Amino acid sequence: MANLPSDFSYSEEHEWINATADSVVGSTVRIGITSVATDRLGEVVFAELPAVGDTVEHGETCGEVESTKSVSDLYSPVTGTVTAVNEGVHDDYAVINNDPFGEGWLFEVEVTEVGELMTADEYASANGVD
Repeated sequence: MANLPSDFSYSEEHEWINATADSVVGSTVRIGITSVATDRLGEVVFAELPAVGDTVEHGETCGEVESTKSVSDLYSPVTGTVTAVNEGVHDDYAVINNDPFGEGWLFEVEVTEVGELMTADEYASANGVD
């Protein structure tokens, strides 16, 4: 399992933002799913993502990730407006499994409010990650 970036924040639903939770209101963050989620899902074969201009609410569903094993809801860890979607994942869904914290990012949000997020250590402890 990949190491969790310590400068990211994590949701209970296995999403990440590429910043610490105390510094994101008013900024734009990238959002993706964690390596814990990709390991549990298996091979990702489809992702339904929000569109640019959509408003997402922290803790609310904003899309789906489908794998060979199941379909899982995607929850936004922040509230704000979607400013970009990673079109590259639609060209090759394997990038979500292969590089979940890098090229496998899903969408960007200009943040107006942050939900409950954990540090990498807190997320690792909650999910039995070494």
